[in-house]
Amino acid sequence: MSAPHRAPRVLIVPGLNDSGPAHWQSWLQAQYRDARRVEQRDWTDPALDRWASRVGSTIERHGGEWIAVAHSFGCLALARHLLLHPGSGVRAALFVAPAEPDRFGVAALLPDGRLPVPSTVVASDNDPWMSVASTRRWAQRWGSAWLTLGEAGHINAESGFGPLPLARRWVTAMGARLAAERRPDHAELAEWSFAV
Repeated sequence: MSAPHRAPRVLIVPGLNDSGPAHWQSWLQAQYRDARRVEQRDWTDPALDRWASRVGSTIERHGGEWIAVAHSFGCLALARHLLLHPGSGVRAALFVAPAEPDRFGVAALLPDGRLPVPSTVVASDNDPWMSVASTRRWAQRWGSAWLTLGEAGHINAESGFGPLPLARRWVTAMGARLAAERRPDHAELAEWSFAV
């Protein structure tokens, strides 16, 4: 009998200055005892390749498969990681309030086509870090689902987002989808008895 398949864990990928205790990413991480957070050496220095490398090293250190949930500049780091390592343990990605790549001069370093995993981009109509039109263009480029929360600012603690139930529902739904996709790989022989 093969070892049981382990469900993907939640990987939190914060943006500049990390996500403090009142931020929805910290709330989401607390919902899953085996969730992990990507830690940057310098939260104030948005060096894209170094940040993307930390995403990869966190995955390597803990092993397994992941549902990644990124915010702001963390979205760019996650996208860069997926471009450089399409076969990494990330199985799905949620990008919430991405930062505008042109603001950091990194647009050319990001994926220019469909991402290797299912993904969703969550935007705000009045996000000071990226226009809603730009989020939609990046979502289309990456083959991501897209939605806006309306006038929600940067979708962070400062704009009133401590808990973000939408993120938890997305993680739950994506976990169920990934489990359903893997089910035939891990079914026991008795489950196939109907075919006899």
